[in-house]
Amino acid sequence: MTKETLKIVFMGTPDFAVESLKALVEGGYNVVGVVTMPDKPVGRHQTSLAASAVKQYALEQGLPVLQPERLRDEEFLQALRAWNADLQIVVAFRMLPEVVWDMPPYGTFNLHAALLPQYRGAAPINWAIINGETQTGITTFFLDHDIDTGRIIRRVAIDISDTDNAEDVHDKLMVLGAKLVAETVDAIIADEVVTTAQEELAENTVLHPAPKIFKETCRIDWTLPTKRVYDFIRGLSPYPAAWTELVCGGKRQVLKVYATEKDFSQTDVPAGTVVIEGKKTLKVALSDGWLHIKSLQLSGKKRMDVSDFLRGFHADEELRVE
Repeated sequence: MTKETLKIVFMGTPDFAVESLKALVEGGYNVVGVVTMPDKPVGRHQTSLAASAVKQYALEQGLPVLQPERLRDEEFLQALRAWNADLQIVVAFRMLPEVVWDMPPYGTFNLHAALLPQYRGAAPINWAIINGETQTGITTFFLDHDIDTGRIIRRVAIDISDTDNAEDVHDKLMVLGAKLVAETVDAIIADEVVTTAQEELAENTVLHPAPKIFKETCRIDWTLPTKRVYDFIRGLSPYPAAWTELVCGGKRQVLKVYATEKDFSQTDVPAGTVVIEGKKTLKVALSDGWLHIKSLQLSGKKRMDVSDFLRGFHADEELRVE
């Protein structure tokens, strides 16, 4: 078996997955079909449909595409079987039923944006940063019955800098992951795969989950220490974005916060107090310091730097965030 004869079905949806599909296509691997999510309604009235990033790239490359609503639908399963794939690769898609992942003779492997067994779940990049990790990585593993628990094929680690946000880490792992996908396929073709059970790596380790993030998950808790709030904000930036309520007198407005700087100088006001200094500084008091807000978005407005925000912002009463 060679990369030209090994028949691969690729499954994925967002930009993160496109990089891996692109590496396979441009690397001369035999991608016989692509599975992605159905087109999504977009626009104010939800009357237009938008194709996923993976679908757009696949069509540009002349690859056949399936977009099942239900992965157990017999019509989809028949179409998938007709591709007669030797191997399936999943990158940022959805949980597959056994009837799908067990279909090809070489199995199905997944690319996960964390160093498994840490950060199993839907949002591994966000939670690694939120928890203040200084290292994360990328893992390929064979799918089995439970989500993100299969035998590990390969892992590659990267450092997370103190200024990286979720987008920064996403982009690094996207490129690294594409390379690892191709390397994993090469190892499978060469029959050089030696897998490791996640239980072996999890021994004597406290595992951190990475559950799906919802709107309420993103609300900032200003009672936490400065470093914890700083990590929380960058772990959700730029999407879905941490948010708070800006309170001025009896008026409340939702405020999204995208970037901050830590300041551990002493505070003498309650946590959550907002202090404006001139037209360039907006800072929030915490229990052990301040966070200087650098990029933000007030409800109904566009995202802007703090200096632009302050030029058009006037407050005649005490400000706080909650």
